[in-house]
Amino acid sequence: MLNITSIHHIAIICSDYERSKQFYTQILGLEVISEYYRNERDSYKLDLKIGDAQIELFSFPCTPERPSRPEARGLRHLAFQTDDIDKAVEQLKENNIEVEPIRTDELTGKRFTFFADPDLLPLELYEK
Repeated sequence: MLNITSIHHIAIICSDYERSKQFYTQILGLEVISEYYRNERDSYKLDLKIGDAQIELFSFPCTPERPSRPEARGLRHLAFQTDDIDKAVEQLKENNIEVEPIRTDELTGKRFTFFADPDLLPLELYEK
């Protein structure tokens, strides 16, 4: 059996690096660990801190779109935990980010909602 103890990172490929960098750092408030430009690949790599894990934000030229709705196979969404979902939703809306109505998880009783990153990657806020 593998001795897996946590998620190390999640990799996201974006279509517009500057727009996505601004979204993840300025709107979601993730901390930049490092940023690289790889000339041979015409690609940026931005490492962002989220708790004990990281998000790797990549840019590549001419990337194909990935279907996400209706439910497609593969990674369904990325969920972020928040202490105050009402405040988080308010801040997203202040940044002109469309947010679905807050719902309650019927299994846990916790509140959650969905929104999307600039490339329409489904993101979830889940209240602690």
